[in-house]
Amino acid sequence: MLVIGTDTVERYFASRSGHRGVKAARAQYDAWLAIAEAADWKTPQDVKASHPKASILKGGRVVFNIKANDDRLIALVQYRDGVLMIRFFGSHEDYDEIDAETV
Repeated sequence: MLVIGTDTVERYFASRSGHRGVKAARAQYDAWLAIAEAADWKTPQDVKASHPKASILKGGRVVFNIKANDDRLIALVQYRDGVLMIRFFGSHEDYDEIDAETV
């Protein structure tokens, strides 16, 4: 998959540098990114095969849990084109403040 929107994640990590758990979250995000970039997801079922705990939403949105659900990543996946756009990355608390289907 072509992953775009990684700047969203970079801004999140930059704003929290030095906070507890950021190194672990970065490592898990980096692992997620490597999997996503190597993936050839054609359907939501393909995503679930790679990430069983991912939540598939309507409109091509997928919510991924990062660092044991401490952080969440919302992506818009265009399966036919092989593009994944990161729309949100934040803490579980930040996630509770947004609408995952419209962000």
